[in-house]
Amino acid sequence: MVYVFLANGFEEIEALAPVDLLRRAGLEVLTVGIGDNEITGAHGIDVTPDIAEWDLNFDVQPADLVVLPGGMPGTKNLEASASVRNAVQWCVEQNRYIGAICAAPSVLGHWGVLKGHEAVCYPGYESELGCTLGKKPVVQSGKIITARGAGVAVEFGLALISALCGAQKSEEIRKSIQCR
Repeated sequence: MVYVFLANGFEEIEALAPVDLLRRAGLEVLTVGIGDNEITGAHGIDVTPDIAEWDLNFDVQPADLVVLPGGMPGTKNLEASASVRNAVQWCVEQNRYIGAICAAPSVLGHWGVLKGHEAVCYPGYESELGCTLGKKPVVQSGKIITARGAGVAVEFGLALISALCGAQKSEEIRKSIQCR
């Protein structure tokens, strides 16, 4: 199961492009609303999440991957959520994948999750990562996948697919959406 966390002020492209791609790859994906049943993105797009944060139960549906989109104040709202922190900690303890894009890798940095890893983020947040800075737009370091921002949301989604389903499936989805 893939869980994509949505908090008010999230960057719509960074959340919804990966959700779309992951579902195209045949993965089970649930969007998780933080603090409300309707979440408004940074650009005024309202989204009704599949489940609310209080409905999370990794004992019933364990996570293979949790995804944190960026955006402001979405990133700050994710960081303030005990549900998000618990989900990330669960993934660390269970050696499951964690994806974060744009400003959201800073949350992982603040929580010490990136120590010993390589990661990227939106320019200006590098000092908050606490790790080696990558050079590519999307970087995988162990079970952590990070990306620079909205402009690479599709590439980020394809990297998540590659991690969970393999490079061949990722390439199949890339071709099906006419992505170079």
